[in-house]
Amino acid sequence: MADLNALVDQLSELTVLEAAELSKLLEEKWGVTAAAPVAVAAAGGAGAAAPAAEEKTEFDVILTGDGGKKINVIKEVRAITQLGLTEAKALVEGAPKPVKEGVSKDEAEKLKKQLEEAGATVEIK
Repeated sequence: MADLNALVDQLSELTVLEAAELSKLLEEKWGVTAAAPVAVAAAGGAGAAAPAAEEKTEFDVILTGDGGKKINVIKEVRAITQLGLTEAKALVEGAPKPVKEGVSKDEAEKLKKQLEEAGATVEIK
């Protein structure tokens, strides 16, 4: 059996993006979704219900790749984020990275469309 304490330590060191990717991989491997455990946790107490409702109103726009059109994507990232050229280039080259976090669903969809028109591949989480 695996050393559970070591596993907990390793999981604690993951970034948010790595944890999200791990969750997605486990969902695919086991054929389950993480939504059911969240609903069960939210039903457990009133304190947990408020954050679950809040998560549904805020979305993150994640750049997953430049689609071979790096210059166009960098220009679009600069327009969206007001970053300088160096910072925008680093964000695009370091994909997957969040472009905007905590935005409304409408704004997230709009930003996704803008980035995809520039050639990028984008996820909304």
